[in-house]
Amino acid sequence: MRKSKSLKRIAQALERMAPAPLDAPDFDQADAFVWHVAPDRLQPVPRVNRVDLSLLIGVDRSRDTLLANTLQFARGLSANNALLWGARGMGKSSLVKAVHASVLADGLPLKIVELQREDLPSVGRLLALLRGSEHRFLLFCDDLSFSHDDQHYKSLKAVLDGGIEGRPDNVVFYATSNRRHLMPRDMIENERSSGINPSEAVEEKVSLSDRFGLWLGFHPCSQDEYLAMIRGYCDAYGVEIDDETLRAEAIEWQATRGARSGRVAWQYFTDLAGRRGVAYS
Repeated sequence: MRKSKSLKRIAQALERMAPAPLDAPDFDQADAFVWHVAPDRLQPVPRVNRVDLSLLIGVDRSRDTLLANTLQFARGLSANNALLWGARGMGKSSLVKAVHASVLADGLPLKIVELQREDLPSVGRLLALLRGSEHRFLLFCDDLSFSHDDQHYKSLKAVLDGGIEGRPDNVVFYATSNRRHLMPRDMIENERSSGINPSEAVEEKVSLSDRFGLWLGFHPCSQDEYLAMIRGYCDAYGVEIDDETLRAEAIEWQATRGARSGRVAWQYFTDLAGRRGVAYS
């Protein structure tokens, strides 16, 4: 009898400690959400930080492919998970957000949910929440990669394959990464050289990227593309500058950064707009 009472008290204590099931938010209050843990919650984002799709220069093929895939999904058709990989600052995450905005502009009610890499272990709980909704969701993880002894990659399989339940039909997953195989090259070579069976040593981790139906590569831009990006920003936001001055300043700016990319182009434009007294939003 005493043992039974003790077990009952323990059960009651565990019940109090366990988090209450998360109620689904009102998805109609926003088109974008950020997933947080401890406690689990979906935070609405009233205004997404993004640029217009037309301002993304030099990524035409990736733009068209990702937009077509996303439109398919938003219309209730089948679509692939997508991995956008390659050079830093070339608009990978900007493209995902711009494509989402373009789909909304077409009148399709697609929601985007941002998931941080460090929160991947909680993705099962997030998918369970999204699965029960009538909405369709673009689950987005920016700057996804895995380092030595990083076990988070196992959680990613729940997003890509969905385990025994399968990935929810109303969820598609887009990720950006600087690495094609989501892990450092030296990590791949080390495991190949030290494994008992070199071909199997990295198969589990490298195969993660194979689970993405779309691989979209991003490469360093040319100088002409770099200058075209800046001219596009100037025209869109009403910053007046002649071509000769823009070219000279922009090339000097890239030289001081030691790099040429869409991010560097935007940083130069931000400086230029400030000097010219033009506020943009």
